[in-house]
Amino acid sequence: MAVFTPVSDNDAHELLTRYTLGELVSLRGITAGIENTNYFLTTTQGEYVLTLFEVLTSEQLPFYIELMHHLAQQHIPVPQPQTLRDGTRLTQMHGKPCAIVTRLSGGYEPDPSAAHCALAGKTLAQAHLAGKSFHIKQPNLRGLSWWQQTIPKVLPFLSSEQSALIQQVLAEQTAFAANDTYKALPSGPSHCDLFRDNVLFDGTFEMPRMGGFIDFYFAGCDAWLFDVAVSVNDWCIERHTGVFDNNKLQSWLAAYAAVRPFTTHEKLAWPILLQAAALRFWVSRLYDFYLPRPAQTLKPHDPRHFERILHERRSSTVLALP
Repeated sequence: MAVFTPVSDNDAHELLTRYTLGELVSLRGITAGIENTNYFLTTTQGEYVLTLFEVLTSEQLPFYIELMHHLAQQHIPVPQPQTLRDGTRLTQMHGKPCAIVTRLSGGYEPDPSAAHCALAGKTLAQAHLAGKSFHIKQPNLRGLSWWQQTIPKVLPFLSSEQSALIQQVLAEQTAFAANDTYKALPSGPSHCDLFRDNVLFDGTFEMPRMGGFIDFYFAGCDAWLFDVAVSVNDWCIERHTGVFDNNKLQSWLAAYAAVRPFTTHEKLAWPILLQAAALRFWVSRLYDFYLPRPAQTLKPHDPRHFERILHERRSSTVLALP
C-alpha cells in the first residue's frame, strides 16, 4: 500500500459495535491499492472490505460512498457501503474516515478475452443508466482543469518532443471542451478508472460471469464516452504497444451499445476522447513518477505506457462506434 494504517482486532471489534454486522471472525490486510488502507473483514454475518481513506476527506467522500450505495440499490454489481446504527455510511478510525463495504466475489482477469470485454462493456452501460437518478453532483476531479493545472508542473521533466506533444494535446482538448459537440455528449456519474484490475469476474475463463466493479474513488460526473474511452484504452489493447485489438474492442463497444446506444455526437467525438483518456493517465503517471507524495511507497507506474497509447491514438484510424 502507498500508506498503511495498522488496524488491530480490538479496533475492528470496537468498529463493529457501530454496525449490525455480527461479530469479528478475521481481519486481513490487502496489499493492493495506492490511495487507501484496505482490510478483508469477515464477521459472523458475511465477508466485507474495511477501507480507511488516507487522502480523501470526510467532506469529499459522500459522493463516492453514496454513488456506490445508489448503484447497488439499482442492482449494479458494486461494493455496497454498509449503514451504521446511526443511519450514516461513513465513520472514523484512528482519525481517518472509514467505511465497510460488501466484498464481491471473483478476481480480476489480467488478460481478458472478448467475452470479458463484452461483460464489462454491458455492465458499464447499465451503471451509466442507473446513475442518471443519482442526486449528488461532483465533477471528475482528474478532468480538464486538473490537466491544465498539472501539466505545467511536469514540463521541466520532459524532453522537448514530449513537452510539445503534451501541450499540443492539452490545447486541442481545451478547444474541444468548448465545442458544441462536446457539450452535447450524454454525461453523468462515471467510474473514470475502470481498468481491468478494477473489475472482478466469477466463473471460468471460457465462461466468465460478472463479479462487479470496484474502486470508485476516482469517480465523477463526466461524459460517459470518456468513461468508455478510459476503459477500452486498458481492456482492448496489445499491452506493449497500445494498439487496439479490434476483436476485443468491437465486443466491448457492441455490448455497451446494446444497453445504451451511442449518439451521433458521441460518434463524432470518439477519436478525440480516446486521446483525452490517454492524456489523463499520461499526466497522472508523470505526476506520480516525478512528484510523488511523501507517503507514497509503491513504485509508480511507467508514464511511457500512456505516452505510447496517445501516440497510437493520434496516428492510427480507430474502429468507429457501432
